[in-house]
Amino acid sequence: MHIPDGFINAPTSVATAVVAAAGVALALRKAGRELDEKTAPMAGLVAAFIFAVQMLNFPVGAGTSGHLLGGSLAAVLVGPWTAVLCMSVVLITQSLLFADGGITALGSNITLMGIVTVVVGFAVFKTVVRLMPSSARSVAVGAFLAALVSVPAAAAAFVGLYEVGGTADIPLESLVAAMVGWHVLIGIGEAIITGLTVSSVLAVRPDLVHGARGLLTKGPLELRSGLSAQARS
Repeated sequence: MHIPDGFINAPTSVATAVVAAAGVALALRKAGRELDEKTAPMAGLVAAFIFAVQMLNFPVGAGTSGHLLGGSLAAVLVGPWTAVLCMSVVLITQSLLFADGGITALGSNITLMGIVTVVVGFAVFKTVVRLMPSSARSVAVGAFLAALVSVPAAAAAFVGLYEVGGTADIPLESLVAAMVGWHVLIGIGEAIITGLTVSSVLAVRPDLVHGARGLLTKGPLELRSGLSAQARS
């Protein structure tokens, strides 16, 4: 989904750059509430993982590419504000050092992949965990559905952005079919990876999963208490 230089006109690129800058600035102010001595290293690992999976690109059409995004995974593991920062660092590094996404399109790429995926994904996640019983399963299911919805949502947002300021001569119907169609498939793959990753972290260190805070506190305490009672008997 990396947008190259020249694919979006200058006024739209400037507008998305303003949105991206505002989103990153707000995330810098709010991320301190999510980070501590345990979760800060987790944020670095999440950014590195997303950087790695985003480097696996395949062409969708007209100079754009499709790949896993990772916004929902980051939001569930380290929180939405920190996730925006992780995604932005990844996208800036890719653009400046690997020419993956245009420099003039950096604001558009951060807006779509660093903000839309996080906001939509975390909103879906929070809705799911509110509707389901508090358990590790609800966190994993919420993460799965968050990724499943957020990826095609970002693709749809890209189509809307192209409709406003696209410069390439591509029929809108063809672009919708290519971008949304491919990213529905990508969303399924990302949902599976996200659900499995979150489940794995929950099984080992549930305290490191931001989305599980306040949901799983009673479970481990009751389990340890029961084992202690059996040992005393």
